Amino acid sequence: MTQYNGLIENQELPFLAAVFTVFLCALFGANAVAIKISFSGLGVFTTAGLRFSMASVAVFIWALITGRSLKIKKGQIHQLLIISGIFTVQLSLFYLGLSKSNASRATLLVNLQPFFTLFLAHYFIPGDRITRRKTLGILMGFAGVAFVFLEKKGVTSDFRIGDLIILVAAFLWSCSAVYTKRIISAFKPFHMVLYPMILSTPFFFLEGFLWDKSMIAHLDAAILCALLYQGLVTASFCFVAWFTLLQKYGAVSLHSFIFIMPVSGVVLGGLVLGEPITVNLLMALLLIVSGILLVNFKQKKPIPLFPLGRNV
Repeated sequence: MTQYNGLIENQELPFLAAVFTVFLCALFGANAVAIKISFSGLGVFTTAGLRFSMASVAVFIWALITGRSLKIKKGQIHQLLIISGIFTVQLSLFYLGLSKSNASRATLLVNLQPFFTLFLAHYFIPGDRITRRKTLGILMGFAGVAFVFLEKKGVTSDFRIGDLIILVAAFLWSCSAVYTKRIISAFKPFHMVLYPMILSTPFFFLEGFLWDKSMIAHLDAAILCALLYQGLVTASFCFVAWFTLLQKYGAVSLHSFIFIMPVSGVVLGGLVLGEPITVNLLMALLLIVSGILLVNFKQKKPIPLFPLGRNV
């Protein structure tokens, strides 16, 4: 494996690593379902604060145990503040939008982020150009979102508002991803996850204090399990596991599996939360998954070491 200038050459995943990657993507995709369960007893922004406070502690301990340096250079502070600011607004909007929509719809809409990122990278990342294949993938992704908005069954005006808020969150996520691509070579990749979580957590709790009807209405086993899942599984274990796989095999191999995330979110939204899985939703899933596959299919050039923005 060859590494240079913050980039890493791709290697083919062996069978067991591929199976584990599928498992990780399924766990990431289920996160919106866990968030919705948390909302039954916790405030919207309080949920985000609790999740990322747990994740911050877990990743911090992991970094100490594995001997990773937490130091940053003086000139990098303002860059981390920019990333942290976008992260705070992006996640606040995502949680707010999800509180008004379904987990299955939210999972589909937020997976428009890779398409936004491709479009922005074309203009802001040197050499990262939109090809005909990528253009077709982007069009398929946006066509999938159109099917989400065509859905009428059980969809209220609140759902529409929530969907639009989630789309704004996905766009901000892509802005963060593009900015991170420009600066990540000067950082240790896990810094780009740990410090935004640490810096954003107080703001999530402040939002909860100001705007949640009740920060903690009640707790039960389901809510606690859902919260632990978000903080310790997706935002901690999955991050560490994904980071480890990236170091060994490269982002190209792993990104070929990200289509599993929207599939997992839609299926589990139906099975666990009883959300309707309609024809329009299935068409949206098919188009968005196909677009993701088309964009990531047989991408040969090296790409940045760290998968951007998978904290949602």
